Amino acid sequence: MHRKSLRRIAMPITLATVAVLALSACSPTVDVTAAADAANPACAPMMVALPDAIGDASLRKTNSQATAAWGDPSQVILRCGVNPPGPTTDRCVSVNDVDWVIKEGEPFYTLTTFGREPATEILMDPDKISSATVLADLAAAAGKIKATRHCVGQEDLQNLPSTK
Repeated sequence: MHRKSLRRIAMPITLATVAVLALSACSPTVDVTAAADAANPACAPMMVALPDAIGDASLRKTNSQATAAWGDPSQVILRCGVNPPGPTTDRCVSVNDVDWVIKEGEPFYTLTTFGREPATEILMDPDKISSATVLADLAAAAGKIKATRHCVGQEDLQNLPSTK
């Protein structure tokens, strides 16, 4: 190939690369504080399995290890490496074999995986996105961290053998 031909091929590729870099610089990085155990290697398989979107909210870049955010402004924030919840009377739901402890607050809900270490925490605005959508879309990724315990409900407690 002649130099002129190489320039004709290289120039559009270079311009396209510069355009992509410029466009990605326009999307601000979400400031998320990393969890205490964010460097835990067990977070890695989950992080690479996260979906590109939750509902209509697209995945965005964050500034901390083992964190993710969806939507602009952020509708869902995820942090891997939080302290796992212990026994609780808070509501616990199972979605696609992943148990979540739900704390309804104003204006955000906090959803934390139960029985998985490290635990994963999600902050979400229920007025902007459905918790059912969030939990269903994140179940496959959260399931990458092995479950060692499961939620039990009142009916499960009634069926336990007596200790007499």
